Amino acid sequence: MVLQNYVRLQPGQPARLHFSHVEKMVKTITDPLTRRPKSVQSLEFSVDELNGQPVVSTYSIISDKHAQDFAPFLVGEKYRDYDFVITMTGQGFMTQYQVQALLRPR
Repeated sequence: MVLQNYVRLQPGQPARLHFSHVEKMVKTITDPLTRRPKSVQSLEFSVDELNGQPVVSTYSIISDKHAQDFAPFLVGEKYRDYDFVITMTGQGFMTQYQVQALLRPR
């Protein structure tokens, strides 16, 4: 890991993240099946802490199902009050995410 501009989860390994900002945006990606460019909506979280260490990184979500894990925390920027332990399993279209929200001590 030279640069860690984006958080990359490892299958089966929980990662604890804290988010300082979130933005909804449209970005262009290469479709994995057609290999053609396509536009997708994404949630881009600014990560300021990863596994208890300070970082300057981004956690990008294009999965609708995974984005819904954070929906209750987006209103009023409640995500700032929590750490999120995220465990990814599977790969490709079989990827699943387990998300646990832990209230941060004040």
